[in-house]
Amino acid sequence: MQIPFRSSERASLGVEWELQLVDRETRQLTAGAVEILSELCPDGAEEHPKAKHELLQSTIEIITGICTTVAEAKADLAGTLAEVAAVADRHGLGLMCAGTHPITDWQTQQISPKERYLQLVEKMQWLARRLQIFGVHVHVGVRAPEKAIPIVNALTQYVPHFLALSASSPYWVGADTGLASARSKVFEGMPTAGLPYQLSGWDRFEQYMDTLISTHAIESVREVWWDIRPHPDFGTVELRICDGLPTLDEIGAVAALSQCLVEQFDRELDRGYTLPVPASWILRENKWRAARYGLDADIVVDDKGTVRPVRQAITDLVEDLMPTARRLGCETELGDVGRVLAVGASYQRQRAVAAANGGDLRAVVDSLLAEMHGGLPAAGPAGAPAAPAGGHAA
Repeated sequence: MQIPFRSSERASLGVEWELQLVDRETRQLTAGAVEILSELCPDGAEEHPKAKHELLQSTIEIITGICTTVAEAKADLAGTLAEVAAVADRHGLGLMCAGTHPITDWQTQQISPKERYLQLVEKMQWLARRLQIFGVHVHVGVRAPEKAIPIVNALTQYVPHFLALSASSPYWVGADTGLASARSKVFEGMPTAGLPYQLSGWDRFEQYMDTLISTHAIESVREVWWDIRPHPDFGTVELRICDGLPTLDEIGAVAALSQCLVEQFDRELDRGYTLPVPASWILRENKWRAARYGLDADIVVDDKGTVRPVRQAITDLVEDLMPTARRLGCETELGDVGRVLAVGASYQRQRAVAAANGGDLRAVVDSLLAEMHGGLPAAGPAGAPAAPAGGHAA
């Protein structure tokens, strides 16, 4: 089968942010999306253009339009967030984001009344019902299908960087999992989720999709939920590896990393370079290390078994990408990666709040609600104050 790739403007940007609806009194995930989205719909419209249903009725996904810069994407999200927050507040609900909810039992959640989601649950059963998980997805425009697969392959070496930086799901149904990102392991239970297969080109991608569809494994390409995947309808490479991020500051940081990496690989292809294809065993090992240890992980950097701290690898990557960030106008947001490293990723901040409150995870929920409004904290459990916005932490 042929899959048309609707080429996008180079390095154009789109972001999807999955928000949790939380009862302010009980701190539990609470259904409300149907009512809130209905109230948000413009007159005569079936749905809001930038606020959507997700699998659970306790989730609303907000999305940007097609943006040029990270700053534009952040402003786009902030506008929709304000709309959703105002209506949610009237229903006694607050908004927050993390890879998982610290205390709510997934068995209490209601599935959204969309045929797509009902069919998913019928097909996947327990695997789908327990998907009480939340992420951030970043789309970066690619001009041609022959570039998409090489860029996806090359990006996989940075899965541990993105996952460690965004890890925000240490808790599952009231218990500390011991992981930095439990979300990533829950989602891997789905048969078409996880690390992408390393394909040699667009024709092999088409062949693989044809096999899945003809054997009724999936109905459309949208049901292949790889950590990094080409999105033919949008003409993008989509990075889906990140846990849900509590603040727009962190969204800006991972969006800048994504945009800069795709742009850099795109330019290298134009110069005739062959992009790297990392060994699959290294990818699996590094993803596990990032899920388990977060920013304290040591990752494997070559097939000889050389390891280095992922924190240092992220710092070096930011430095390498700064010239690209200046061209793209996202130098400030890429610099915010240093702020996250300084104060700690969300999983570290959540555990620090729990420890300071005798293990009471309701306090963790309160801290996530506060961060949604207040942004990245000025200091945190990583032991250093955040650098000024757009600056570099030592």
